Amino acid sequence: MDSHPLHPLRVLDLSRLLPGPYASRVLADFGAEVIKIERPGEGDWLRYVPPLEDGESLLFRALNRGKKSLTLNLKAEEGRALFLRLVETADVLLEGFRPGTMERLGLGYEQLSQVNPRLIYCALTGYGSEGPHRSRPGHDLNYIGLAGLLDLTGPRNGPPAIPGTPIADIAGALWAVIGILLALAARERTGRGQRIESSLLGAALASLPFAVARQAGGQPMVRGGSDLTGGVVCYNVYETADGGYVTLAALEPEFWTGFCRAVGREDLLGEQFAPAVPGNPVFEALRDLFRTRTREEWEEFFAEVDTCCEPVYTVAEALESAPVRALGMVSQAGLLPPLRSSGWSIRPPASAPALGQHTDAILAELGYDEATVAQLRDRGVV
Repeated sequence: MDSHPLHPLRVLDLSRLLPGPYASRVLADFGAEVIKIERPGEGDWLRYVPPLEDGESLLFRALNRGKKSLTLNLKAEEGRALFLRLVETADVLLEGFRPGTMERLGLGYEQLSQVNPRLIYCALTGYGSEGPHRSRPGHDLNYIGLAGLLDLTGPRNGPPAIPGTPIADIAGALWAVIGILLALAARERTGRGQRIESSLLGAALASLPFAVARQAGGQPMVRGGSDLTGGVVCYNVYETADGGYVTLAALEPEFWTGFCRAVGREDLLGEQFAPAVPGNPVFEALRDLFRTRTREEWEEFFAEVDTCCEPVYTVAEALESAPVRALGMVSQAGLLPPLRSSGWSIRPPASAPALGQHTDAILAELGYDEATVAQLRDRGVV
């Protein structure tokens, strides 16, 4: 018996770049057969994004490991007919086009559900399928800007700071996965598929429960000036003697007490939420304190202290660090999922597919002989 929880689900992935491939990669990691459908001769643009190893993008490799690649021209009538035959065999379809694109091709959910009533159709959109922005282009920075998330990131008196990772893209991908899994669970009861939708703007907004609650309560969060945005001394980043940084996140009273006693500053016990602004005596005292040791020395100092104070690593340092290594996520094929279970396993990392690598095999499964496939290839259909 296969121990991967999503085996033998078949997923057709029409998406490209980051959000959609990230979502389908999660499904592949847990056993789903993911068929990546790409344009003949061109494929996913991410294939060509540096850095490259042996001519292959390392990012493409990480996001598309363990998938199959089928080249198919959906703008050709023969291509659409072939696609419909493939849909008959699928459990899930994932697409990341602007709303209306699939319908214009005659491949929207209403049409596909007639071919396969059990199909789970997931649309991963930028702004949702309704509203004034439904047809606008966008990238992560646009989504987090519109959601209000970007406005909360950065220093108090400076401009918003661009986060070090595409938050909306990753969160939107994970919400798409959640939606797909919920729809599959519902299908077990009803026997029918459904259309679900995840938007990157919505995912960015869903990442703001604290900010939205504070807004509703008349206490809006402020960039660099609120409890969780760098506005208080107990939850902040401090520079060390060697130019490194440490994070102090002693929000609970017991952790703040443990911190103050460990560093010999019990006089600060009542100053946990003092404003972290230049010139404030408490803030300046802590800044001076952290400059008395290097980052590594503070790491050693707090190793046995029950408080929330940790170093700020570079990505290279993080990947080699003991706590990250203990997770078992680092591999040559990219990061593995941060999940473990006593009842199932993650699929061992496999290589990413070459463009169209599995086209012949998939078409043979659908009943196309070699001569027909060759003709389709000559006509630019596959």
